[in-house]
Amino acid sequence: MQTATAPQIQPDYENWNRRLNSSWSCADYARIGVTLQITGEVLAEEADFTPGSRILDVAAGNGNASLALARRFCDVVSTDYVQPLLDKGRARAEAEDLDIDFQIADAQNLPFADNEFDGVVSTFGVMFAPDQPKSAQELIRVCKPGGKIALASWTSQSFVGRMCSTIGSHMSAAPGFKAPANWGREEWINEHLAPSSSSISIEWKTYNFRYRSAQHYHDFFRSYYGLCRKAFEKVGPEGEAALTKDILNLVEEFDNAQDGSVCMPSPYAQVIMIKSDDA
Repeated sequence: MQTATAPQIQPDYENWNRRLNSSWSCADYARIGVTLQITGEVLAEEADFTPGSRILDVAAGNGNASLALARRFCDVVSTDYVQPLLDKGRARAEAEDLDIDFQIADAQNLPFADNEFDGVVSTFGVMFAPDQPKSAQELIRVCKPGGKIALASWTSQSFVGRMCSTIGSHMSAAPGFKAPANWGREEWINEHLAPSSSSISIEWKTYNFRYRSAQHYHDFFRSYYGLCRKAFEKVGPEGEAALTKDILNLVEEFDNAQDGSVCMPSPYAQVIMIKSDDA
């Protein structure tokens, strides 16, 4: 007697994307984004794009990598699907008199032609797109053969990876949910990116989250990190204390500061690949 197989639930990526857009838009993530500027500088420096190269920044947020590349005289198109973040990036570019083209775009369906860019980058952005394989293919599709794709993605055991898990434990995951930190797994990189490369390097780096205290971190992220704000709305007053406790415990677990402040090291994967001619 054959056992019936339960039908697979197809993820509703469109609805999920709308929900994520609402989360990113409900708070001023740019206040957090600017603290990560060094990661954009490191990626831009080590990707070593030639000045004059046309570069696409995908899920650029408020423009850390975009600004870093423009400072190196690349022709940058900075994209995100959250308009307020693009507006913050544009204001930063104008303050430095940098010429950057800012456009609304969804990482899962980029509005650009095949092989259009000399390089494609994303720092902690494309990893949050719901349809991960499709997003990876979009990065590859718009990059020219022989062009570079450079990414920075949190690992599952990083502070951010664990923070996402902590927040998620207080909320119900959407059907078909895949952890954003998959992009920081070597196995995932080898499955979805490496086959389209003529060469690929994975370097493990660390960013340090520095705040005045554990409570300062908690309050700052609750105010400005949309996913965290949505989690507190979801749990309501009855679940607030438990979520706060879990966040503070995680900070204590990672903190290595010795001076009364907090410093949480968060490893990430920096990937730089060359797109193969036949990809």
